[in-house]
Amino acid sequence: MKLQRGMTLVELVITIVIIGIAAAALFTAMASITARSADPLLRQQSLSLAEAYLEEILLQAFLDPATGTACPPPPSQRGNFDNVCDYAELSDAGARNARGEAIAGLGSYTVAVDVAPQAWGGLPASDVFYIEVTVTDPAGQALVLGGYRTRY
Repeated sequence: MKLQRGMTLVELVITIVIIGIAAAALFTAMASITARSADPLLRQQSLSLAEAYLEEILLQAFLDPATGTACPPPPSQRGNFDNVCDYAELSDAGARNARGEAIAGLGSYTVAVDVAPQAWGGLPASDVFYIEVTVTDPAGQALVLGGYRTRY
């Protein structure tokens, strides 16, 4: 018997078929991952926007500095907001900075803010505001972030 070297044609065809099936499965998985790769980016951008809005609101005074009351009518310009209650029912089509100016590239996000008195941790509702910021990304997914602001 002679020593056999190399591969037969049948073995070569079977090898090519197996490699083809593995490559097709790999490319299908990669296509699926690539198609969803924008979702984490949108989610992270939504979280950053919600955090920025919430931080801006929490840094405001609890009472209106001019009148000393908790919830006077808000000013017409967002740049003039000076207390937590001014942000109640704020609705921005497109993300905006603290002066109310549109942020480039984020026009397809929507931001809604709700401010409501709420008792918390033994404090009466008159001394606590619950702030809820809802950011909706271009894909329609909503992210909700909330926080408490107390009178101290």
